[in-house]
Amino acid sequence: MLLADKTAIVYGGAGAIGSAVARAYAREGAEVHLAGRTEASLAKVAERIRRDGGTAHVARLDVLDAAAVRQHADAVAARRGIDICFNATSNDDVQGAALTEMPFADFMRPVTKAVTAHFTVATAVARHMAARGGGVILVMAGGREAIPQLGGSHVAWAALAGLCRQLAAELGPDGIRVAWLLSPGSPGSDDHSGAPGASDTAGLLPARRPSYDDVANIAVFAASDWARTMTATELNLTAGAVID
Repeated sequence: MLLADKTAIVYGGAGAIGSAVARAYAREGAEVHLAGRTEASLAKVAERIRRDGGTAHVARLDVLDAAAVRQHADAVAARRGIDICFNATSNDDVQGAALTEMPFADFMRPVTKAVTAHFTVATAVARHMAARGGGVILVMAGGREAIPQLGGSHVAWAALAGLCRQLAAELGPDGIRVAWLLSPGSPGSDDHSGAPGASDTAGLLPARRPSYDDVANIAVFAASDWARTMTATELNLTAGAVID
């Protein structure tokens, strides 16, 4: 197993991506700590993980509450340290209007939440990772396609990329890697039927969006020692929608 004896915190662990990543981490041997705003939803994910033979813990947590995030990270670290942090919290963006028609507060909402949440989480776990001599911080950052009427989402994603690069530069000497995942919109399901975004493949090179399992498998790879030389980089899951 790629993550045997590792401890992972998955923020936004009740969401579609967060829960898929949490299940994949548990499948690969990690002890998983699920954090998010809705305890009942987190408990369902944890129950599934345990039913499949994994280990999962649940914590109701607001990622914008720096004191609560630090307290939770301290508690997890006290058990057996923190090896992996995956942040899949949403940015609460406002879409469907051109920037010229959008109030500034609506434009800034996803930018402010994204930077605050990811800074708060990353700095809380990094202290413990540094003390242990290493760790991995992964961020779900969205895509970079030029799509109109996405409000402040593009700016939020660009800000997260910049934050990850700086964190990687500062935390690298402590053995901590930082990377972010790009995905085109909502992933589809493995059977491509009835899933969000599954039928919208315009602009993709392979005519399919990544499934939630695809995203989770890449998150496992990025968190494992197989990716030990990868940091300050993005993992492009956009199926060619973004080409560098």
